[in-house]
Amino acid sequence: MTKRYGPQTALADVAFTVEAGEVLGLIGPNGAGKTTLFEAVAGVLPADSGTIFWHGAPLPPALRRRSIFYLPDGLRPWRDQYVERVLAFFAGVYRTSDLDVADTVRAVGLAPVLNKRVLALSKGYARRLMLALALITPHPLLLMDEPFDGFDLRQTREIMDVLRKVAAQGRSLVLAIHQLLDAERICDRFVLLAEGHVRGVGTLGDLRERAGILSGGLEEVFLALT
Repeated sequence: MTKRYGPQTALADVAFTVEAGEVLGLIGPNGAGKTTLFEAVAGVLPADSGTIFWHGAPLPPALRRRSIFYLPDGLRPWRDQYVERVLAFFAGVYRTSDLDVADTVRAVGLAPVLNKRVLALSKGYARRLMLALALITPHPLLLMDEPFDGFDLRQTREIMDVLRKVAAQGRSLVLAIHQLLDAERICDRFVLLAEGHVRGVGTLGDLRERAGILSGGLEEVFLALT
């Protein structure tokens, strides 16, 4: 996939695969093209070239909303609505059962604020709400931009457990994550993105081998490859 803004190339022939039940980390600094890539894959932003394949067949933008749900960073819609009403609306749209909604609310720790308006939520609870909305959809592929933003260490670990369970049930997650230690803990594989170019794809072991590093974390590997 390629995307240009005038003379600037935001995405340069970016290509990777995502497997069923996989947590794939999209890793890169600010300005690397992560959000542009998510928007292009989801069909929100038109790409200049490139094709999304779904089970081997091309998936045009008009059909992507059936398979792909994109959760942007910093989104807080329906500010005057109550949390419980927003959840009920989403559940009605996607025909999600009351039991599944209740399980999701419990999993992400949203119960204490069900009777609050969205505008009154803290950053952490606003993020929990958006995660809950993504998880009660039926889409097999979830794109999440900074899913742990607003959480402390313990809360991040709790949400990681939730997302790993979601992946274990067969859904695929692509997570854009700034904190590389968090990415190491939750992701099965990584796509390293810098200046719109893919610098490496694979497990941490694969990327170490490519970088010629015998040991070290994702941070060291990223710096070596970019």
